[in-house]
Amino acid sequence: MSENIAFSLREASRVLLVSMRNLKFHVSRSGSYEFEDIICNCDTVDLVTPHFNPTLFKVTNTLANSAAKLFKNGKLVHSLVNYKFQVEKEYDLFFIFCQSIQDILILNSIQGWREKCRYAVCWLDELWAKDVDNWLVQLQLLKDFDYIFMNFSSSLNQVADIIQRPCYSIPYGVDAIKFCAYPENLYRCIDVLNIGRRSKVTHDALQELVEREKLFYIYDTIKDLYMLNFRYHRNLYTNFVKRSRYMIVNKAKFDLTGKNNPQEEVGPRFFEGAAGGTIMLGVPPKCEDFTKNFDWSDAVIEIPFDCSNIANIIADLNTEPERQERIRRNNTVNSLLKHDWVYRWEAILTTIGLDSTPQMRQRKANLKNLAEIVSTSAISYPDPPLYRLLVNGGN
Repeated sequence: MSENIAFSLREASRVLLVSMRNLKFHVSRSGSYEFEDIICNCDTVDLVTPHFNPTLFKVTNTLANSAAKLFKNGKLVHSLVNYKFQVEKEYDLFFIFCQSIQDILILNSIQGWREKCRYAVCWLDELWAKDVDNWLVQLQLLKDFDYIFMNFSSSLNQVADIIQRPCYSIPYGVDAIKFCAYPENLYRCIDVLNIGRRSKVTHDALQELVEREKLFYIYDTIKDLYMLNFRYHRNLYTNFVKRSRYMIVNKAKFDLTGKNNPQEEVGPRFFEGAAGGTIMLGVPPKCEDFTKNFDWSDAVIEIPFDCSNIANIIADLNTEPERQERIRRNNTVNSLLKHDWVYRWEAILTTIGLDSTPQMRQRKANLKNLAEIVSTSAISYPDPPLYRLLVNGGN
């Protein structure tokens, strides 16, 4: 085993999982690594985590993928490591979550993964239909898989036509237990949370509210966000969400859609905000996946993308405590019963014909019990001075 490959071995593991967690550190990947952790906790898994090759630290993933296109053969190019890891035991399932199709080149560092694994599954995340033709070389590597799962369903048919393998739509997920603010009924000390891409108009209006009413508003202040430790980051973000009264959410890459990219997709923020019991404000995508996965009243309160009157919208909502309670309860309960990562793993196993595990059944029971607690608990939040001001129009 190479010093560049970390390998966690369990006796009689049935799943071989390759993770990018020691190669890719952008904050957007923390959710997929959270999913991998839940798989490891709910199944018997051997986890392979390739590391950077210190002798080739200047060879980036982008260069590797460019070389793959040049050679027109993705199997000739290694991504960020040059040592080989040999799979020696047999598994029922090989699994990899590729946030980017560029991640797929890591397979060239894992020898024997296809021969030793009965089934091979790839979750292909965030592949826009307009970009599919740019990744034809990398997509050819997916022909070695038995099943492909994609959460951007509008791109699914294109990929299926290219690789001639079964492709299935699957929604994003979340650790609904960690994101749940109950049974503690946590105090929501953050007034508004606005993470990631944002409207300058809405952001400036919230900044004015900060100055005028001392709003506690949390938002990104730096570019190119990278994690020192993905679990630390995920824990911090989770605590932000479940302690926030309101959260700004918008369709995936909302600032890039339009005539050149009409595709609308459901980003992970919707699943995270709902699981945290926040009141989500924003622009939901107009697509079947959103309608199907967020099929309850007020899952998202739609506001304009550029919302200069956000203060008035919040003030009006603060006059409806019963509606707020219903929104928080519905968001939380539906997330616990529909959107935990364990349901996604179960769907994958069911598709390929593998049984669920006792750990999965126990987690589902825990989710159901927690949903019952939330359904029958009183949800109350002490109103800080800010909210009395906003309800009274600032007087």
